[in-house]
Amino acid sequence: MTEPEIKKFKYKDERLPPGQVLTPKFPVLYYADVPKIDLKKWTLEVTGLVEKPKTFSWEEFLKLHQEVSVSDMSCVTRWTRLDMKWEGVKFADFLKVVKPNPEAKHVLMKCYDGYTTNLPLEEMQKEDVLLAWKWDGKPLTPEHGWPLRVVVPHKYGWKSAKWIWQIHFTERDEKGYWETHGYSNSADIWAEERFAWDPALQKIQKMFVRG
Repeated sequence: MTEPEIKKFKYKDERLPPGQVLTPKFPVLYYADVPKIDLKKWTLEVTGLVEKPKTFSWEEFLKLHQEVSVSDMSCVTRWTRLDMKWEGVKFADFLKVVKPNPEAKHVLMKCYDGYTTNLPLEEMQKEDVLLAWKWDGKPLTPEHGWPLRVVVPHKYGWKSAKWIWQIHFTERDEKGYWETHGYSNSADIWAEERFAWDPALQKIQKMFVRG
């Protein structure tokens, strides 16, 4: 396992998405309650349009190729933290194991607390998307998604699902929890796609938030 280089910028705001504020903290946000998970019973199911549907035990997951990845995280609540060091399985490598069918175009992720979120398969294949079980050299805490979460740095944090137990591959998009409650389906941090409103309403919302 090789250590990645941390990106160097002359000014931090060169990588700060619009409308975000830097923080040295790692705020805790989640949909419901922190689930109590027995690692001996934990599984990760891969279902839907894949050549090799499989249910991974914790031991089987740890046998997959592991990597360290450094990336930034941005939350829709407007905080961004830089240079977060994660460890786990790159989703692009995970796909080589489960082998999605050609007609698979979308992914729906399901979590132990009942939460769901979705992304196009193309977005999940980007280099820094990770199935992570460590942060800053230590196993995730329960509040941050232990034992396993998804990390999708180029999307707002609600796409980085915590406590994941199922990855479902589909031909058509199936919206997740927040996507059906008024949040953007695409969640692009650089386009500031926070809510599923039309462009005119998005502009008004930004004016009120920023003063």
